[in-house]
Amino acid sequence: MKYAVIAAFLLAALVVVYDRLRLRRSLKTLNRLLDAAISGDFSEKTFDESRLSALESKLAHWLNAQVNAAGRMREEKTRMQALIADISHQTKTPVAGILLYAGLLSEQELPADCRAYVEALTGQAEKLRFLIDALIKAGRLETGVIAVNPELSPVQPLLRDAADGARGKAEEKGVALTLAPCEASACFDPKWTREALSNLVDNAVKYTPAGGSVTLSAKPYELFCRIDVSDTGIGVPEHEQARIFERFARGAAVSQDEGVGLGLYLAREIAAAEGGYIKVASTPGTGSTFSLFLPRGI
Repeated sequence: MKYAVIAAFLLAALVVVYDRLRLRRSLKTLNRLLDAAISGDFSEKTFDESRLSALESKLAHWLNAQVNAAGRMREEKTRMQALIADISHQTKTPVAGILLYAGLLSEQELPADCRAYVEALTGQAEKLRFLIDALIKAGRLETGVIAVNPELSPVQPLLRDAADGARGKAEEKGVALTLAPCEASACFDPKWTREALSNLVDNAVKYTPAGGSVTLSAKPYELFCRIDVSDTGIGVPEHEQARIFERFARGAAVSQDEGVGLGLYLAREIAAAEGGYIKVASTPGTGSTFSLFLPRGI
């Protein structure tokens, strides 16, 4: 009886040890699978499926499917890059030709109604060119054709460039444009961030009535530098604030104004690519503040 108890105990101990060794082997196999997937070197042929548990086998098949899906996505991205390049090449010349001939027509002696048609033609061609340029920029950012290259830079020159670009339109409209001093620095791509901030400032001037004001300011925090574009314009209703950064989204109050609904979308994409983000605080009839948050470290 005594020996039977000892034998049973030893057998139980061996089963426990065997199970632990099997569990350890399975965990090591799973770990190798995941390491290979993370490094991009995963290949189902690397593993002897006959020695895998059911879970390991399913994981291997799933990872293999993900690798194939990633390959198809890369191919789709390459095709999209080619499409964007074709659109850019094929549309620039016709639009430039339309604008050229519209300009030549405007220099001729024309009846009043014909001159109005030429002005309308020019305006629509300019709108088309802006739309195509915006779509190409957004597409290149989304597909990675153009990558942002953030670098630690002072913020004040960025604010000054954006203000200078909108000053003529602000003066023509009778909107006061103010630039607050700032000594902070942040990590951003100068070219693309200037594009994003200029879109915010242009919108602020566009939707602020004569006699109103637009103010650019910046405030540094520990992790981010916040750039505010504040205006005394028409404002954005709360129920529209969540969607105004979507592609082609336009508020009900501005649906009849000139614009294609890509400026805020492009600004958000640029901010996200740099590790930042954009927020809006607005009260209809009082004004809006669009805040661009840029990281202070790379």
